[in-house]
Amino acid sequence: MSDPNVLDQAALAPYLEATITGFTGLASIEKFKSGQSNPTYLLTAQSGRYVLRAKPPGQLLKSAHQVDREFTVMSALAGTAVPVPRMLHLSAEDSPIGRMFYVMDFLDGRILWDPALPEARDNDERAAIYDAMNATLAALHDVDVGAAGLNDFGRPGNYFERQLARWTAQYRASETGTIADMDRLIAWLETHRPADDGRVSLVHGDYRLDNLIFAADRPTVLAVLDWELSTLGHPFADIAYQCMQWRLPHASGFRGLGGIDRRALGLPSEEDYVVAYCRRRGLDGIGDWTFFLAFSFFRLAAICQGVFKRALDGNASNPDKARTYGEAVKLLSHLAAKLTDQEA
Repeated sequence: MSDPNVLDQAALAPYLEATITGFTGLASIEKFKSGQSNPTYLLTAQSGRYVLRAKPPGQLLKSAHQVDREFTVMSALAGTAVPVPRMLHLSAEDSPIGRMFYVMDFLDGRILWDPALPEARDNDERAAIYDAMNATLAALHDVDVGAAGLNDFGRPGNYFERQLARWTAQYRASETGTIADMDRLIAWLETHRPADDGRVSLVHGDYRLDNLIFAADRPTVLAVLDWELSTLGHPFADIAYQCMQWRLPHASGFRGLGGIDRRALGLPSEEDYVVAYCRRRGLDGIGDWTFFLAFSFFRLAAICQGVFKRALDGNASNPDKARTYGEAVKLLSHLAAKLTDQEA
């Protein structure tokens, strides 16, 4: 049985030469091992290196895997303070590979997979990497969405109300068994949702260390990647989602910061990271922090459940890794349940 994630190079090459200015001589296609949602490939050609990101094959959940959404937002952010790769082409659904994809520039830098940053030279570099990540997030939330042409990139109304409904529906659509902590978490979120305070910004939706490309020789962010979940919404969703990293166990597939001596490594505390973000954005602080954190755990759990379901259905980008996501849902919902219990 052939791998549905293998691309037809003979069919793709002439298409890319016809649609991307200067593209010539496709020599190889290599699938990146990382990434569970949308399979991503390194294209090596005579004209240079490129990245192709496609929808996964098979039956997909409604509103999931929107590579066109990624293409739109990164195109709009060109020239802003938020670094993104240059977008080159977005295909139609009936492309030579049988599904939608886009092509962007390849950026030669570092993706830092371990938040403990063992590859850093010293504590000063670790601190600088986290500070650059913080500054980039603040810049993202300061983007003038009207000037960027993104006024219609999200729906009006309470962001968390919409998101809770969306991800509950996505979770139920991919549910493979009862998880009591997830059911309890959903109920808690529905009864503890804060009133809409009117804050609206562009939000990334999956802002974390390994979705950034850093320069090879300095703690500078070259690009923010993986915008599939981006929308107009509440900026505190992004900062809380990233701060889950401080609470996820390091000895797990999530490689969080939980259980390691952060001070000894020169890494900021969760509190210090939030204070730095608030300082950059002129905020006095963030209320309802438990809700924002609990919601972040819930949404990530719902995403993991979708990946797990695709693995069972045979459509995952990385099937072996995807099957472990079933246990991840239990871990995430349990951590969130413990968090909400403290509020009882």
